[in-house]
Amino acid sequence: MPHLALTPDSVAVVTGGAAGIGLAAASRFARLGLRVCIADLGQDRLDAAAEAIAAVAPGGRANVLAVETDVSKAGDLQRLEALVRERFGGTDVLMNNAGVQPGSGMFGPAANWERVLGVNLWGVIHGTQAFVPGMIERGRPGLVINTGSKQGITTPPGDPAYNVSKAGVKAFTEALAHELRNTPGARIGAHLLIPGFVFTELTANGRTEKPAGAWTPEQTADFMLDRIGAGDFYILCPDNDVPRALDEKRILWAAGDIVENRPALSRWHPDHADAFAAFVKGS
Repeated sequence: MPHLALTPDSVAVVTGGAAGIGLAAASRFARLGLRVCIADLGQDRLDAAAEAIAAVAPGGRANVLAVETDVSKAGDLQRLEALVRERFGGTDVLMNNAGVQPGSGMFGPAANWERVLGVNLWGVIHGTQAFVPGMIERGRPGLVINTGSKQGITTPPGDPAYNVSKAGVKAFTEALAHELRNTPGARIGAHLLIPGFVFTELTANGRTEKPAGAWTPEQTADFMLDRIGAGDFYILCPDNDVPRALDEKRILWAAGDIVENRPALSRWHPDHADAFAAFVKGS
């Protein structure tokens, strides 16, 4: 059953909405009859995305707003909320989706860490704090969808800043869901989107054709909407390479590092390679 917020004339705001999962989600919202605001960097990208969304929106371009926004700046999100309220009357669906992944090293440039944490984590916090109080006051059914990552749960080696940012998004969204369900009068639910391998600007790495193992942004948006309708908080997306069963094993093993007092990231530790392989096989 579709969520009560996903009805015609509701209002959806999507950060990182000019491309990838954000654009796919915004287009799905528009097809459902929602009025849509996308926020991103690069006015040309935003304008092109707005036209694409308008082409599938029953109300056309009048029901699409595109605003250049740096989510790492709280003031930009506050300005965005005011613009949406002025144009559409308020917000019912907030998708904090903007993300960057320039790469990071434990002792690498501080600027990379600051940018990743500023967009991926603070962007979610700023968006939530700017929009959600008004959404509660609006008194209508609502949704907050925060885009996390499997890397924020299993924290594989190689990009620590990204892992830290997405682990923070997980913890923040869990706390938000608890806060909302204990706030009198709040008719808003929070959900953590956990994409699989999705072929986007962020993951292309110079490739122009989608790898066989990747999902498209549209597949991801469709799965997200289906699982929101089912009431899932953790929207754990598979892809063409990794099924849910394998994701579950990896997540359970990561939690087991603490319970079993194994070395940190033991999945990648040579002394535990055979034990992890046996665990995945179920033996």
